[in-house]
Amino acid sequence: MKALRIGTRGSPLALWQSRSMARALLEATGIEPEIVIIKTFGDKFQQTIFSEMGTKGVFIMELEDALLDERVDLAVHSMKDVPTELPEGLTIAAIGKREDVRDALLSTSGATLESLPQGARIGTSSLRRQSQLLHVRRDLRMLELRGNVDTRIEKLRRGDYDAIVLAKAGLDRLGLSGNITQALPLDVSLPAAGQGAIGIEARAADAGTMRILSALNDEATRCAVVAERAALAGLGGGCQVPIGAWGRIENGKLALDVVVLSPDGTERLSEKDSGAPAEAEAIGLRVAQKLRERGAKALLDRESRGTRA
Repeated sequence: MKALRIGTRGSPLALWQSRSMARALLEATGIEPEIVIIKTFGDKFQQTIFSEMGTKGVFIMELEDALLDERVDLAVHSMKDVPTELPEGLTIAAIGKREDVRDALLSTSGATLESLPQGARIGTSSLRRQSQLLHVRRDLRMLELRGNVDTRIEKLRRGDYDAIVLAKAGLDRLGLSGNITQALPLDVSLPAAGQGAIGIEARAADAGTMRILSALNDEATRCAVVAERAALAGLGGGCQVPIGAWGRIENGKLALDVVVLSPDGTERLSEKDSGAPAEAEAIGLRVAQKLRERGAKALLDRESRGTRA
């Protein structure tokens, strides 16, 4: 078997994810991959607000370039960072078993979302999180939050924010769950499409690597993520939009919930559907169509015109 090179960002969480997949590959195939760190556009501009970057996939573009140039054989991503449209020649070869999909609130005072003081300062770089929290608490002040997980927690501790919101799965993976004040209920904050799932991207024509990576695929997770991403694509959304999506297998069926909000959180539309797991993409597209018929496009157009909470 050929040696495999894994392309990854250099953040602690990205390295954890890549090393986890490397261990899984070693156990499943006997292949010990080489990890190649690649700095991405999003890493180079840590202080820039996401919405001002003007592009999708800011954390994976350079990794995809390395794949296409054959400098690496596969790239490991948080699926929530992966645009719904991939460059020609690349594909998601495998998606590992998903972990907790929920968002987590971290507060210095130990306050939950309900008990935070009036006008509390909330740090998050996600418009999806901002709009959903504002839908519940219009008084909250939303502030931009950048940096890796450790940096964000340090900013909270030094008093820059009253609370911050991060993906629970990332905190769990880094052994930082003790910082969590509250795992936000899914009826309050629906996750981003692909949240909690790790994906492996490869060249579609590289049959040998594709065959090896198939051993790492978790089919239940893949079906859920395919449905979520289909809904996102059907709504014309990228990674930084006020759309939440949660797919999962329940009693043998694939269930999908999707929510679309106005950036300021005042308007919220939700839809759900279910069906056979093999129909994952069709389920996602059906939910997107239902939401479009109810006016979701108008809500999303507000964000494309630059409206922010």
